Amino acid sequence: MEEIKITTPFITLGQLLKLTNKFDSGGMIKGYLAEEGAFVNGELDNRRGRKVYLKDTVKLKTGETYIVKGK
Repeated sequence: MEEIKITTPFITLGQLLKLTNKFDSGGMIKGYLAEEGAFVNGELDNRRGRKVYLKDTVKLKTGETYIVKGK
């Protein structure tokens, strides 16, 4: 499980995925979420604007899991 560190109370799902360096552009993230989605705390979601808070987990269908931590 990889940690994503933020200094704000929340981050959007699209921003979080950009920080993982798994995607080259925001357009790729948009397409990925539209087709595959991501599991936020075990719930499938495809909204780039979904707010992800501290201690939330995001899991991609490829198996990578991220947890949001504060700095």
